[in-house]
Amino acid sequence: MKKFIITLLLLVSCNMFGQMYNPVKWTTSVEKISDKEYVLKAEAAIQSGWHLYGQYIEEGGPSATAFSFKNPKNNFELTGKTTEGKGHEVVDKIFNMKIKYFEDKALFTQKIKFKSDQITNIAAEVGFMVCDDSNCLPPSSEELSFKIPNSKKLASAEEIAIVKDSAVAEEKTTVKATEKAETQIENPTKKKDTRGLISIFVIAFLSGFAALLTPCVFPMIPMTVSYFTKQSKTKAAGIRNALIYGFSIIIIYVLLGSIVTAVFGADSLNALSTNVWFNLIFFILLVVFAVSFLGAFEIMLPNALANKVDSQADRGGLVGIFFMALALAIVSFSCTGPIVGTLLVEAASKGGIAPIVGMLGFSTAIALPFSLFAAFPGWLNALPKSGGWLNTVKVVLGFLELALAFKFLSNADLVLQLHWLEREVFLTIWIAVFGTLAFYLFGKITLPHDSPLNHISVGRLGFGLIVLSFTIYLIPGLWGAPLKLISGFAPPMQYSESPDGFGASKSVSEVKSALPEGAEFGPQNIITFHDYNKGMEFAKKNKKPVLLDFTGYACVNCRKMEELVWSDPKVLGVLKNEVVLISLYVDDKNELPENEQYVSETTGKKIKTVGNKWSDLQIKTYKANAQPFYVIVDQNSVNLTEPSAYNPDIEDYYNWLNTGIKNFKS
Repeated sequence: MKKFIITLLLLVSCNMFGQMYNPVKWTTSVEKISDKEYVLKAEAAIQSGWHLYGQYIEEGGPSATAFSFKNPKNNFELTGKTTEGKGHEVVDKIFNMKIKYFEDKALFTQKIKFKSDQITNIAAEVGFMVCDDSNCLPPSSEELSFKIPNSKKLASAEEIAIVKDSAVAEEKTTVKATEKAETQIENPTKKKDTRGLISIFVIAFLSGFAALLTPCVFPMIPMTVSYFTKQSKTKAAGIRNALIYGFSIIIIYVLLGSIVTAVFGADSLNALSTNVWFNLIFFILLVVFAVSFLGAFEIMLPNALANKVDSQADRGGLVGIFFMALALAIVSFSCTGPIVGTLLVEAASKGGIAPIVGMLGFSTAIALPFSLFAAFPGWLNALPKSGGWLNTVKVVLGFLELALAFKFLSNADLVLQLHWLEREVFLTIWIAVFGTLAFYLFGKITLPHDSPLNHISVGRLGFGLIVLSFTIYLIPGLWGAPLKLISGFAPPMQYSESPDGFGASKSVSEVKSALPEGAEFGPQNIITFHDYNKGMEFAKKNKKPVLLDFTGYACVNCRKMEELVWSDPKVLGVLKNEVVLISLYVDDKNELPENEQYVSETTGKKIKTVGNKWSDLQIKTYKANAQPFYVIVDQNSVNLTEPSAYNPDIEDYYNWLNTGIKNFKS
């Protein structure tokens, strides 16, 4: 965690002095003291004017020097702790606390005992921070190599080969899209799209605020603001530069959203949301993000990339400020990357310009504090100090990422109709995740990077009670409770071990006898057809209008409409008694008979599955490809009113239904 805070601080220092600094050089040596015992020595040569911090620093201070010895085969054991020289102890001007530091040079030693005679080299990593009288540079996390001398000869430190500077190559994994749409379809329901984009912006803004409170970003606010206000010739210039910095952050993230939209197509992203491989890939990706946030490891972009951006930040002026913002985005990737990735995935399910809007909301939340605190530097005194609470925020986000991951796994299961992750199993997993989060917030569980918790703050206790209450709220769902708070996230009621609710008295024969041929009970026990022709035939026989419901097994907003809007008594009465419901699942993977497969006139794609057929019907007839999508037609498939998309306004949706029915009767 501290490694990233310090890396962020380096951005400021690079711009202050117009060059890259590397004030510490590490050398290693090994001294043999017996057949099985050795002393590993790491010596830091520190450039004049700079000082290196010791290993034991109070919470809220600079990043302490820390050694990590790699021992994958358990060939040796550490004897005691890593020791350090005497150094100096003073009240540090920057951190305002008593801190131990070293000047000119520092020696660290670690005694080890071998369990095997086959060791020729021991690898280690040191994380450290250096400062001068007014500025700090971040870690540099550096790889060290300790060469073990020949066991037949006792060697002194001077006789052993010393240091090797080694660069660690990092692999950069990219996820490629599995398909790209050949056509872009215009959605006729502009009002609903606008409402969806606003909700995406709000969610993204809140996510940006959450990212702001992580250990990689929050500590940079006072440091960056201080730079812009102190280094600029006038207060106005400092404010102007900070505003440019903020706008640069926004531009960078909006460009990311624009690239995603341009590469995959404005509307083809929506098609990916029902793709099995898309959902499985992002299930794995979000689990990795969650495990990272929980402290198992850190996700970092290659150091070479950060160094190149840092060098560009030295140019000064507007270009330099822009590259400072870009460097912030890169070095804070371990905290912001998982959140940005999740937002882009969620925006992808909406299609259109949603990724751009999402990145605009996220980056605005990140950039706003830098600009506001630069304009009103006195507000900095009201900011809470950095501390263990920042890691708590990161861990909470990890639990939320883990819960969301299972939504993507559920989508894949729903599309394939495997019934492996039915409603009860999904809810059990969520109860376990949020229950564990509640125990964590109450201090009953600690994770790798947590600070010692002597007491629980009122805020943490309050949030823990909210999480615990939500966990208890989920439990009745195992027995058929609707759980409207999570509508669209959990699998629908009919995708359950007990579709009619726990202890339902209806027999299977009674249910089947109540259904017309080719129909089944759908959401809210509404009689529904999944075959267009059979549904239209039934409508003609009963002289009723038809509600075409273009939906998907993995469609979140479809489930929300079914559970929140369709469940309203007056809406439910219309759907059960006054229309014939035909639900066409565009992600139905059942293959069409070979003689029914064809090439779409609209998209040019081969139509192989039932879902492909209904999707092609929606695109060709209504020039739309997003779900949910509702159309009221007469028995000749003529529209009775304008189509509707996602609309959580019950009264508005009810009036829309009645308009179509009224036009049918007139």
